[in-house]
Amino acid sequence: MSISKMLKLSRAVLPHPVFSVLSFYATVKAYSIAQRLYPKTASTNGEGNAFRHAFWCCLILMYCSKVSSPQKALEFCKKITDLHEELFPNKPLETKMDLHNNKIGMNYFMQLLPGIHRQFFEKSFFIDELKKKTENAKILRNLDDHFEGELVYLDEK
Repeated sequence: MSISKMLKLSRAVLPHPVFSVLSFYATVKAYSIAQRLYPKTASTNGEGNAFRHAFWCCLILMYCSKVSSPQKALEFCKKITDLHEELFPNKPLETKMDLHNNKIGMNYFMQLLPGIHRQFFEKSFFIDELKKKTENAKILRNLDDHFEGELVYLDEK
């Protein structure tokens, strides 16, 4: 990682040490659960990757909302997940897919928020619904595709 990228990352995480630790924990949890549920596609650009990105954002929001306001958690989640795509660039279609699936996860969490006190959220609240969304995920074929509200993945067959 270049010096400029390390500085950018530092500027994002140092002002928010608790959020940063919680988002790192969310990253590890999301990866391990996605890997267990989708062992063949969690680390590729397939359906498991779509699940992992949406679930990752739900977990970041859940953990950070327990120590701060959901709005601050959402701002941090968007900032840190967008920064991840910038610091570790992919091909344009892969980046679009990841950013789209991140947004799906953030929107899903915020949709649930009015009905559940943020202190009572658990990771199990997200898994079943995101698995359903994964079953109905759409194949993203070009940068002009728009699948509002749907998870997307790349057809690598």
